[in-house]
Amino acid sequence: MTFGRMMRSRIKDKSKWEKVLIPLAYGSFGSKILVTTRMDSVALMIAKVIKKSKEKFKLEGLEEDQCLKLLNSHAFADVENSNDYKRLRSIAGEIVKKLSGSPLAAKVIGGVLNSSLDERHWTKVLYSDFVSPKLGQDDIFLILRLSYMFLPKHLQNCFTFCSIFQEDYRFDKDDLVRMWIALDFIQQPHDQEWTMEDIGGRYFDVLVKKSFFDKFGRYYKMHDLIHELAQSVSIHECLRVEDDTKLPSIIPKTLRHLSIETTNPEIIKKIGQFKCLHSLILFYRTSNQDLCNALTEIFKASRSLRLLYIKAPKDLEIIPEEIGNLIHLRYLNIDGYNLTMLPRSLSNLYHLQYMIDYIRGVPSQSKVDDFLPSGINNLSNLRYVKLPKDCISSICGIGKLKSLQELNMFDLRDESGYRIGELENMNDLCKLGINCLENVKDAKEACSAKLCAKRRLTDLTLCWSNTDSRNIDLYQNVLDNLQPPKCLRNLSIERYMGARSPIWMNDVNPIFNIEKIELTDCMECGTLPPFGQLPFLKSLTLSKMPKVKWLESKFNGNDKYHAFPLLEVLHITKLKALEDWFEAGVPAEDGCLFPCLIQLRLHNCPKLKDLPFLSSKLKTLKIYKIGWKNLNFCSNSNPIPLETLAVFHCPNITSLPLADEIARLAGLRDLTIIKCTNLISLGRYREVETSNNCHLMLSDLSISDPSVLLMEPLRSIASLKKLSIWSNEELVSFRNESEEWFLKVSSSLSQLNFSFLKSLESLPSSLESLSSLEDLSIDEAPMLRELPNLPPSLESLYISSCHPELEERYRENGGSDRHKIAHIPHIDIHP
Repeated sequence: MTFGRMMRSRIKDKSKWEKVLIPLAYGSFGSKILVTTRMDSVALMIAKVIKKSKEKFKLEGLEEDQCLKLLNSHAFADVENSNDYKRLRSIAGEIVKKLSGSPLAAKVIGGVLNSSLDERHWTKVLYSDFVSPKLGQDDIFLILRLSYMFLPKHLQNCFTFCSIFQEDYRFDKDDLVRMWIALDFIQQPHDQEWTMEDIGGRYFDVLVKKSFFDKFGRYYKMHDLIHELAQSVSIHECLRVEDDTKLPSIIPKTLRHLSIETTNPEIIKKIGQFKCLHSLILFYRTSNQDLCNALTEIFKASRSLRLLYIKAPKDLEIIPEEIGNLIHLRYLNIDGYNLTMLPRSLSNLYHLQYMIDYIRGVPSQSKVDDFLPSGINNLSNLRYVKLPKDCISSICGIGKLKSLQELNMFDLRDESGYRIGELENMNDLCKLGINCLENVKDAKEACSAKLCAKRRLTDLTLCWSNTDSRNIDLYQNVLDNLQPPKCLRNLSIERYMGARSPIWMNDVNPIFNIEKIELTDCMECGTLPPFGQLPFLKSLTLSKMPKVKWLESKFNGNDKYHAFPLLEVLHITKLKALEDWFEAGVPAEDGCLFPCLIQLRLHNCPKLKDLPFLSSKLKTLKIYKIGWKNLNFCSNSNPIPLETLAVFHCPNITSLPLADEIARLAGLRDLTIIKCTNLISLGRYREVETSNNCHLMLSDLSISDPSVLLMEPLRSIASLKKLSIWSNEELVSFRNESEEWFLKVSSSLSQLNFSFLKSLESLPSSLESLSSLEDLSIDEAPMLRELPNLPPSLESLYISSCHPELEERYRENGGSDRHKIAHIPHIDIHP
């Protein structure tokens, strides 16, 4: 448990935290409480409240050589031949001696050093008063402050603004950059090829490189000490309030950025006194009427606002029209639930650049046209708009929004203000989706979109709303005249009913830089463009193209044609006429097709003869509804790098070569075999393999037929962590051999799922012996009336859609067999 961070700023409020901590005093005998904190007073308070003695373990810093390695990794990031900088590396060694092994200090100081490879700069850091030879809590702050002081002014502004967000806030890079732009923190780009968003993105990347942000998945977070630094250096301009009862007694007149999270309407009403605010972030979830009244007053008083973010209560349906007073507003984010419309006065906020509206309920089609004010197209400075589905297409005359960078889907209509010509002057678009292309009258009208002139367009989606094949010539002419610019990276075409590919797609040059292509429901296309010649193509998805016979057919007389040189992902679905990878009679050299392929998915291609020659990088192979009798791995790779193999609904397959290739499948961890009703073998398993320790090291296994567990090499598996048995209508019970198999994995299996087993009447009795089992899930087993004895290790039990008798016997209140599962901490039973 990590109370340290939570309690650090509130340690004096003892009575409040006693209520939080007192349940910890009632742990069972032998239980442990682990608290991580930098403050001894936190541990002391917890020990006192729960009336237990505390045992303190002080974590030591890194060894000096490890700390130096960490510092150098940041100091010389992106530097070639860092060993050439011998003098700088010597200075780094002296600096590390002053950091006492603190990894955070090493990362931050490394980022400071990285800004300049000049010896004077590094020496200045070495002899700075901010670095103390005896590193303590206060000295860490001195080091962090040093890193802040070395930032240029524009980055300091960007960093300090982040203090108005709570600790552990998940920053979205793109959204934070938009806020910085709205607040004029971003310098104007000198190069016309760069946008403000590009420059802001570079600012953010610099702060990440200097360890002011850490990446967590697709989001970023600040270390709690970094966040405290941001608060300390922004105290005169930024304020974050999380107290429901009152505002701080002293608020500086220089306050510019305010964040408030409260349920107290009195606090909201006082915001209007801060007339020079540039930013207001408001989290309020209590009363609709209280918030509306308070917002009205705020909008009247705080006319300097440039950024407004409102997280509203569920019952908020409207935003007051007084928002029209905020004539300097550039960024508006409304996170609501049931907004029925946006205020009409929004159309007067001519400086607005970013408008984001997250609502949980999508307006009905009849209300979409009323959701936005009719004059919304007057906001010519809008750069980014995020609205509920279909609302963007309700904007009449959207072409006036010339600064817009993303138009994810624009539905064309055969009426003025909604035609494709609206796109003519929208040349800042980076992402564009066009739907209902059947409403384009002819090639001339298609040309009026001038897609080729949009020099920043990287993502393009072209859609027809139906698969009407009566106007094939028109569709072909329209698509021929929607040629994208050469900067395009991602292209998606849906429901195109032309019989041939567009002219610009048959020549590699116009789409030379493309990286991702998706073609869906192009029912009349019989041949594909020469996608294999695209030098940067990484992802190709082909779906529902029933007339395509070959993936690639053009070789231009080159016997050693290397197709798809960088393709990593290939998904093929419902190409029912697909016979081979290349046109008949044109062979490909081994290794020349898909040399970089990582993921291959084939679905419902009944005429396809076999797999391509497998890439030495292939990690995922998934096959659905393919008519092969055997699956053969054709690869020069040794070992075969597959990590995931899935075979679904392949009734003709009689053999999978797992045992034959066991020595080359050392990396296989996830195996799925579902609805392969004639499978009788997993290959020829030889005893010599076991003597050489050649075993499958699976961690996840999904099957529909338990009999495959008795086939080698699955019969000898001992490493399995997760097993799912699902989609079997005939399975009634488990054979004795299967019961014995469960005993073999008793020490490794931690998760077990039974799902969609229509006839299952009993589970394996050997479940009781699964000493490592933690999670058991049973779903859609309508004939299952009782459970076997379950192991004491079980922590979670989920039951849904089983026989009513089972649900009655094990229900929480009064179930006759509830005592048999009472030892399980988390039980969830649903009808």
